[in-house]
Amino acid sequence: MPDDCRPAPDYSLERDGPHPVCGIDEVGRGPWAGPVLAAAVILDPAAIPEGLNDSKLLPASRRVELAAELERTAVVGIGLATVAEIEAMNILQASFLAMRRAVAALARRPSLALVDGHLPPPGLPCPCRPVIGGDALALSIAAASIVAKVRRDAMMVALSQQFPGYGWETNMGYGTRSHAEGLARLGVSPHHRRSFKPIHNILWEAVLISP
Repeated sequence: MPDDCRPAPDYSLERDGPHPVCGIDEVGRGPWAGPVLAAAVILDPAAIPEGLNDSKLLPASRRVELAAELERTAVVGIGLATVAEIEAMNILQASFLAMRRAVAALARRPSLALVDGHLPPPGLPCPCRPVIGGDALALSIAAASIVAKVRRDAMMVALSQQFPGYGWETNMGYGTRSHAEGLARLGVSPHHRRSFKPIHNILWEAVLISP
């Protein structure tokens, strides 16, 4: 089904669950650089912003508008796992850590968490229901995907000002041509995930050619 024909997410999963229900999503599993960041969002059913959807389906300007509205109307928690934590425990476990931190940051304790994906993060303080493709199905997960994307994008833009040349202000740390060219020119920064294969290969090549 084409993207523009997909049904929009709705509130049915939240409505059926014990209240309050939070949606959880993360962003940043795939990039070569930067943290992985998760958001947990409890929507106010009387003040749900119009147009919530999978963040990947929204223009950047609309994501920013919706994120600001969600910060005003919903209960939002943010959690991240650093590059050092990603290296220490692997990206999946670091994503789970970011999710736990996002839920812990909520001002209200949820009775149920709806999480995007097929694996429930262990150690949450409430029951959890994985929802495959949840950011396109459940409004609270869509909200979490928007907040997480906007927050992490802002972090990568800020990091790009400290470490210019990798194109993080546009590629957000993902493995684009501009990022690869920056690595070839500047080498590996402290914010690169050294265990990820492209970065590992660059470091290994540097070892091989060193005197």
